[in-house]
Amino acid sequence: MSNPYSAIASTGAEPAVRLLLHSRDPKLEPLLSSALNPEYTISLEADSRKFKTSTPSADVVVLDFDTNHSSLQDQLTFYDDLGDCQNPIIIMTDDLRRSTALLFRQRGAFDCIRKPPSVIELKVVLRQAYEHVAMRRELEIRRQVQSCDRLIGSSGRSQVVYDLIRRVANLNAFVLITGESGTGKELVASAIHNLGNRHPHPFVPVSCGAIPETLIEAELFGHEKGAYTGAAGSRAGYFEQAAEGTLFLDEIGELSLQTQVKLLRVLQERQFSRLGSNKLLPLNARVLFATHRNLSQLVEEGTFRRDLYFRVNVMNIHVPPLRERTEDIPALASHFLAEYAQEYKRPVRDIRPNAMELLVDYDWPGNIRELENVIQSALVLADGDSIGLNELPVHIRELAEVPPAGASDGAGSSRTFDELLRDFKISLANQAIAECRGNKTLAARKLRVSRAYLHRLIRP
Repeated sequence: MSNPYSAIASTGAEPAVRLLLHSRDPKLEPLLSSALNPEYTISLEADSRKFKTSTPSADVVVLDFDTNHSSLQDQLTFYDDLGDCQNPIIIMTDDLRRSTALLFRQRGAFDCIRKPPSVIELKVVLRQAYEHVAMRRELEIRRQVQSCDRLIGSSGRSQVVYDLIRRVANLNAFVLITGESGTGKELVASAIHNLGNRHPHPFVPVSCGAIPETLIEAELFGHEKGAYTGAAGSRAGYFEQAAEGTLFLDEIGELSLQTQVKLLRVLQERQFSRLGSNKLLPLNARVLFATHRNLSQLVEEGTFRRDLYFRVNVMNIHVPPLRERTEDIPALASHFLAEYAQEYKRPVRDIRPNAMELLVDYDWPGNIRELENVIQSALVLADGDSIGLNELPVHIRELAEVPPAGASDGAGSSRTFDELLRDFKISLANQAIAECRGNKTLAARKLRVSRAYLHRLIRP
């Protein structure tokens, strides 16, 4: 890796390396500043409590331990109290024994140097520590990008979802992900898990609607041998399998009231037991929820518990339907095309403009899942190196059959069925726009057509 300080030294730019020093020696900080500037900014903090809270704002941490003021055990205790400090820690000590350095390195210290330090040695160690930080940050950025690589789209609605994912990723709060079927709610849950600090642990998705009511408790909480008829052995449930990771409960609106009661108790008390056992097990996993149903409406209807609704809906992320983010359709379609072209080993490389226009105009009631299926099918049917109109399903090709306003078929003044039908559609569109006070988005929703199709009808 190139020297990260060379540009700073030559241009006089803002120093990039923030060094936090813990020392009781007031002379040490000005000496280090004189020797290390302008490559470093050095902050001295002698107060132990303030120092521990300041570590996140530093790039490299240096602990100055003086054997005249503290014992080795006190030094080790202070180091251990730093807890999950993410920055490399360099120990500066006048205890030159190899065993002392080994004890600190076993606890995770980046390096140990003697006090007073050689300026050359100190610069080398600090440079290595900062390069370690820079590499780790770069890897973390790449991991975050890879974690969201299936969340495709640059529309404003999509950016709102991405921002919420980043905000809740490292929180332990419950998150309710809502949206129509096929919008990608599980991908959102997976991105939350992968971006957060639980990413090294399991991500366990569970579709509550796919498990029979008679088995749902055993599947969620596990069971002991003989807990019910057919339980030939013990089995860990999904709550145990998730361990320190993330449990994703999809379609929680399908749970029965009886199961809702038990789930609420587990979420409140953060513990559960297997069926057939009285032993309480801790709930260590983070739990995310999703549904395509309107839970507040189910609460009013009495089929979903109000207290459970407020428990799981601490943070809500709504995934918009595809018809509300049509700007994302070209990128999504191209992504699926590249993915399945590689999987099926087909030479299809792009989608023709007239075909892409119809994909954007279509309303997509099945959302992203439907778009994926359409591209997959069109890829199989394509004979050349691109997808055209003929490869699209009939119900999508029909969008191209609506003639523009003012078109004539050359049959004189006689009114054809197509013209009458077109005029009737235009009349309905204008009436809906008037009833919605000129709001074309609301008018399109009222007519259950895409906004793009509505514009095609009313354009001159």
